[in-house]
Amino acid sequence: MNYWLMKSEPDAYSYEQLERDKKGVWDGVRNYQARNNMKEMKEGDLFLFYHSNIGKEVVGIGKIIKEHYPDPTTEDKHWVVVEVAPFKKLKQPVTLERIKAEPRLSQMPLVRHTRLSVMPIKKEEFDLVVELGS
Repeated sequence: MNYWLMKSEPDAYSYEQLERDKKGVWDGVRNYQARNNMKEMKEGDLFLFYHSNIGKEVVGIGKIIKEHYPDPTTEDKHWVVVEVAPFKKLKQPVTLERIKAEPRLSQMPLVRHTRLSVMPIKKEEFDLVVELGS
């Protein structure tokens, strides 16, 4: 199993909306590195759902339920989507400030590559963020 962090602006698509929808399509990604990361995702992989811009915090855990296929929001076949479902909401959000303050997360891509919207993370990083949100 692989672990990921995926960012969404909560006013565009929030974790709460994903919970209401029960599943969703992660579309609109227009960064090649993020797209390549999505192509590596496998059904059953887990990801941290990060609210960007507003909040700047990890709020929940999602699950990849369908691997990549062409993004239906564009005619450009270079872009892909994955399908996701909510897995578990964190009891308390884990802010970017808290993540940056944790020495064991200093190498996490969220800290080092702040603009990337879809990124792989280590199991240890995933587990630690989930623990901080418990």
